[in-house]
Amino acid sequence: MLEWRTPVSRALGTVVHWIEGVALLAAFAMFRLMPLDWASALGGHLCRTYGRFLPVSRYAKRNLRAAYPEKSDAEIRKIFVDMWENLGRMFGEYPHLGGIRLYEPGSRVEVINPEYLDHLRDDGKPGIFFSAHIGNWEIASMGATQRDLPLIRIYRAPNNPLVDRLARWTRRKITGELLPKGEEGARRTIAMMRKGGHLGILVDQKLNNGIPVPFFGRPAMTAPSLAQLALKFDCPVIPARVVRLNGAHFRLFIYPPLEIVKTGDRAHDTLALMIRVNAIIEGWVREYPGQWLWLHRRWPD
Repeated sequence: MLEWRTPVSRALGTVVHWIEGVALLAAFAMFRLMPLDWASALGGHLCRTYGRFLPVSRYAKRNLRAAYPEKSDAEIRKIFVDMWENLGRMFGEYPHLGGIRLYEPGSRVEVINPEYLDHLRDDGKPGIFFSAHIGNWEIASMGATQRDLPLIRIYRAPNNPLVDRLARWTRRKITGELLPKGEEGARRTIAMMRKGGHLGILVDQKLNNGIPVPFFGRPAMTAPSLAQLALKFDCPVIPARVVRLNGAHFRLFIYPPLEIVKTGDRAHDTLALMIRVNAIIEGWVREYPGQWLWLHRRWPD
């Protein structure tokens, strides 16, 4: 019986993957045919209207209530709705990502302190450029690309290979290597940083085998790789965030490199740096809570 069910299950899985892939491709094609502002607005409207019915919404509601015990139900609901609107807008913007020019007159992206990207590019050292799932976070990588700064980027490959291929296609204009999460991706990252490469990383997701670091007053399992690499290579670490201003218009902030203190105690120094990183991200989220992806299972259940 088990031998009979295994190929059937695989066949059903393939069918589901094809259905998901075709549906996503059709949605991307529809958004691609629209002007960027229309695609962004429609994506925002659809997710704002229907996102709350998706099962994953329960994580956002739970996270919001735990992070903001002082807020009223109406305030929590507004952040929740704003989060879905931002996520939907980003989905509508994905097919247009490669056409967004950041450093041209009249750009829909205002870049604050781009010279820090130039310093990272020209200092002859490896470096780390970190951000979080805020606003349209892909624009941070575009800001580096259009400053001639290729990035090594680690990502979690979707289970559906067709969705993975589409996700890679949407990021085709971002220069550098896109590596899958795991041991091979880690080895490649270290090898490339030894040659002076630059890592771009989103550091606000839960990692079960990470280290507990405070985030919104609670321990959150956090990947220590940013701090470990920064200490290993003695390289600059630059924060960056994207804020959605109005519709499909943005402000990209590039911040000065963090001052990294090395005491000789690697575990202590790793934790100290990740505490600072989480505090920075928490500050960003508190300023624009409706632009962060609260759907992550960021804290222990």
